[in-house]
Amino acid sequence: YQIPSLFVDCEVMRACNNEVIMTLRCRFSTSRQTLMWIPDSFFSSLLSGRISTLRDETGAIFIDRDPTAFAPILNFLRTKELDLRGVNISVLRHEAEFYGITPLVRRLLLCEELDRSSCGSVLFHGYLPPPGKGDVKKTRNMKTFNLYLYNIYLSLLRPGPSGEESFVLIIAGHHNWIVAAYAHFVICYRIKESTGWQQVFSSPYLDWTIERIALNAKVVGGPHGDKDKMVAAASDSRIILWSIQDGGSGNEIGIFSLGVPVDDLFFIGNQLVATSHTGKVGVWNAVTQHWQVQDVVPITSCDTAGSFLLLGCNNGSIYYIDMQKFPLRMKDNDLLVTELYHDPSNDAITALSVYLTPKTSVSGNWIEIAYGTSSGAVRVIVQHPETVGSGPQLFQTFTVHRSPVTKIMLSEKHLVSVCADNNHVRTWTVTRFRGMISTQPGSTPLASFKILSLEETESHGSYCSGNDIGPFGERDDQQVFIQKVIPITNKLFVRLSSTGKRICEVQSVDGTTITCFMVRECEGSSRMGSRPRRYLFTGQGNGSIQMWDLTTAMDTANKGEERKKDGEEGSFCTPHLLVIFSPLSSSSCRINAPVGHLCGVNQWVNTNSPWLISLLGFCLSVSSCPAQSAVTGTGAHS
Repeated sequence: YQIPSLFVDCEVMRACNNEVIMTLRCRFSTSRQTLMWIPDSFFSSLLSGRISTLRDETGAIFIDRDPTAFAPILNFLRTKELDLRGVNISVLRHEAEFYGITPLVRRLLLCEELDRSSCGSVLFHGYLPPPGKGDVKKTRNMKTFNLYLYNIYLSLLRPGPSGEESFVLIIAGHHNWIVAAYAHFVICYRIKESTGWQQVFSSPYLDWTIERIALNAKVVGGPHGDKDKMVAAASDSRIILWSIQDGGSGNEIGIFSLGVPVDDLFFIGNQLVATSHTGKVGVWNAVTQHWQVQDVVPITSCDTAGSFLLLGCNNGSIYYIDMQKFPLRMKDNDLLVTELYHDPSNDAITALSVYLTPKTSVSGNWIEIAYGTSSGAVRVIVQHPETVGSGPQLFQTFTVHRSPVTKIMLSEKHLVSVCADNNHVRTWTVTRFRGMISTQPGSTPLASFKILSLEETESHGSYCSGNDIGPFGERDDQQVFIQKVIPITNKLFVRLSSTGKRICEVQSVDGTTITCFMVRECEGSSRMGSRPRRYLFTGQGNGSIQMWDLTTAMDTANKGEERKKDGEEGSFCTPHLLVIFSPLSSSSCRINAPVGHLCGVNQWVNTNSPWLISLLGFCLSVSSCPAQSAVTGTGAHS
């Protein structure tokens, strides 16, 4: 598809005596003195002949820059005053730097600093510095090799602000512990009420690149007692497991192989579990120190509930494994895998969510499961104590998605589903009677919106694991989505999973790129009446970790004290998206969308960002509102 030539931003400038005329759909006229009063600028070099020029048949000079951003620059050269109304400061600063307008660049930098603080906003909770010299104590093949020297070596090979090896790839958490995965090592932190977050463990340097991590901060019956912690890391089919003692010293338990690439890595009680979409499940038990690999039907989704592992498979069946009875119940050295339910349409189970009601602890047989299929159907099945012999019964079916369901969450008050159509979200309210799901009046539609998020075209295997949108939060509380609109950004948006309403936005206090994120609840205080607080952890491109207090953000939003801003009641309208995307040159992004409805927005597009043209076409095609207003009603928000 040929991109229309009207999107090529260009300016034509003609010098005649003391007058300079610039043309492209609009005409700029000014004097030579206006353009040349700043020495060593682009214009002084251009008009003095120090820069080679391309001229047309009339003698006009061709300049391939954005004419929209040139207007405020020209006004500054004329009046030495700056009017920022309706101007994107970062875009204007970029253009001013190109033209070499040093006084304007300094003013714009000051304006940007007024909105940024190295101490963060009221939501900023803490900062963990990048790992430094000596944090990586040993390697497998080299006796003296540390991260500090490695990053210096890497920066020489690949010039840039920092090597990719220093990025935080994934953050995971359990209770009051978190683990950060870098390319070749992991670091664990623990929070205490008196001392805050402290580093307690650093793994050896690994020869392979980490793609998945898991953490268990409460191991019962481990090899060194009940105070053990366990950390696991996976790359391709290999899994390495460490045991961390209470004092912070760690020992390698072993290296295991699943035989196929690991898609999910997590703990269920003492068991480390690894699954692959090819149809393999690996289990390591802390008591028996035994690694077991089981062949099952190809897996398309999984979830955990207490000691149960539930597997959604491509044959339309849901299977479960009771880890509490493993390894006592084994048949012919195989795990006991039991079919729980089969989809009536034989569609692949692409998303799975299990909700344990209060009745579960009483009867042990009351369970609710929501799942999504490859055809876009959303179903809820329920198992009652009196129907144990016949298995779960189909409760409700929704066919509102036209793309495969990728995520689903059943909580106390809401049912949330996400499909592959640009993270289109549909939500329902769930009616309960004495804690159990009820048919009167049943689940009713609540909201429809999109969590638009671009992916990297050449992303590492850990990108999806480290940038999962959610939903995050406890099942009996409000859950949130984390929206990272573009891969290379220092800003995240926190939105309610039930309605899509934007709760807050967080921006890196040091301006570095956010490479991964995670939401966890931590018990920072043991005082009577204290409650766990919810935090957003962001891994940065420079190796640091930043923390944000989402409990305060949620309380503020619930009290209605959040200052209303344009577009804050949920979704992004098209102009808002244009502002987010406009500064980027995105050779590292992809989006599959038709190109169309693009006339009149060429002033937003940079010629180095062809993917942005496709994105704008998508935004304008799905938007049913005028360009100046937000999307409202039940349509898909973006």
